[in-house]
Amino acid sequence: MKIRIIKKRLSNPRVRRRLKIAFSLSGGVIMIGLTFKLGYDIGYFDAQSLENDQNAGLSTTQPVLTMASAQRIVSGALNEDPTNPKTIVDEIVDSHHKLSTIIIENNKLKRVAWIIDMRLFFTGDLINDQGINLTEGIEHQHTISRGVH
Repeated sequence: MKIRIIKKRLSNPRVRRRLKIAFSLSGGVIMIGLTFKLGYDIGYFDAQSLENDQNAGLSTTQPVLTMASAQRIVSGALNEDPTNPKTIVDEIVDSHHKLSTIIIENNKLKRVAWIIDMRLFFTGDLINDQGINLTEGIEHQHTISRGVH
C-alpha cells in the first residue's frame, strides 16, 4: 500500500524535477569535495617527497667529522706524520660541517681546537658575536686547565 503512494508521488513531474535538482546538487558537492581531497593528497605527497629528497641530499652533501678525519686534518695542519702524530685528537665535542669543536692532546697537555669547513684547523680563543669566549666555556665544561698556548 505504501509503495503505491510513494510511486504515485514520484511520478509527479514537480517532485521529479526537485529530486533531480537535489541529486545534482549533492553529486556536485561530492565531486567538489573529492577534487579538493585529491588535490590535497597530491600536494601533501609531493611535499613529503620533496622533504625526503632534501633530507637525503643533506645527508650526502654534508660530510661528517669522524675521529680519523679530524686526526687527518690536525696532522696535515701541523705538518706531522699522519701515521705517527705528536698531536692526537682526544675527543670530538661538537661535530658540525661548518664549525666543529675538538679536544687535542700534545705532551699530556689538552687543548680545545676548532675545525672550520672540514679543512681549516686552529687553536686559540673563539669569541662569538656577543663577546663570550667559547673556548673557555668548552675548557670549563671538560675540566681542561688553561695551559701556555
